[in-house]
Amino acid sequence: GGAAPPAGTLAGCIMADAHGSSNNHVPVLLSFSEFSRPSSVAAGSGYEVLIQKFLSIYGQQIDVHRKFVIQLFSDEWGQFIDLPKGFAISERCKLRLVPLQMDITTLGNLTPATTVFFCCDMQERFRPAIKYFGDIISVGQRLLQGARILGIPIIVSEQYPKGLGATVQEMDLTGVKLVFPKTKFSMVLPEVEAALAEIHGVRSIVLFGVETHVCIQQTALDLIGRGFEVHIVADATSSRSMMDRMFALERLARTGITITTSESVLLQLVADKDHPKFKEVQNIIKASAPESGLLSKV
Repeated sequence: GGAAPPAGTLAGCIMADAHGSSNNHVPVLLSFSEFSRPSSVAAGSGYEVLIQKFLSIYGQQIDVHRKFVIQLFSDEWGQFIDLPKGFAISERCKLRLVPLQMDITTLGNLTPATTVFFCCDMQERFRPAIKYFGDIISVGQRLLQGARILGIPIIVSEQYPKGLGATVQEMDLTGVKLVFPKTKFSMVLPEVEAALAEIHGVRSIVLFGVETHVCIQQTALDLIGRGFEVHIVADATSSRSMMDRMFALERLARTGITITTSESVLLQLVADKDHPKFKEVQNIIKASAPESGLLSKV
């Protein structure tokens, strides 16, 4: 799902059941394509639980580039119907995951109106541990500056800031939409989903920060599971180990996530030399970004 409920946010409908209990498990039949499998979920489960259930069962068959809608079989209508807002399971039911058509030419294309930047855990305590952290900060600054120039919303996470410190001072967080603390490795938390829902038409997430193989990887997988297109900025993300970093980028590329660079992202967002902000963006990238070990042999 994106920000818009019809395009795969499982927004849902309340099913009334006088005998339902939040402690009970409810049988559900989950269908995708020609497959159907009986399963069960806790009474009161909504979109989050259902989408995870579908992914756990049919993950190998699901095309991560698609957006989806979940439908409920309606006895009243004798067919599947889209779930209205507020869905929660309270009785036995049949559900199916339906891929929506998507123009393949939109894949990988970034536009400011449909993009949000995610800056993940660029904190003080990581400075001595993360390989090429100085370079990552430098490139991250460019991205934040470019986002501000182009009016792109920015969401920033901080992993357990009480113990690991705030975002490094070099990163200018002026005007960001949300800065939030977390203990979960993924940035995809309820407050982030709420912030995304407030931004109309979000399709693409540009993701950068640390660590590539942990918080970046888990955030990216959660986002594609919700139907977003994810672009990871390779020269603005790193790990304590270059091995972990490089294998994570390889794995993510194989899942259909775009692995890209800061300059590529900024110029794709501008798209035209005649763009009114082109000169400002050009100034950010006049000096090439540091390679941050991406081309190293060791």
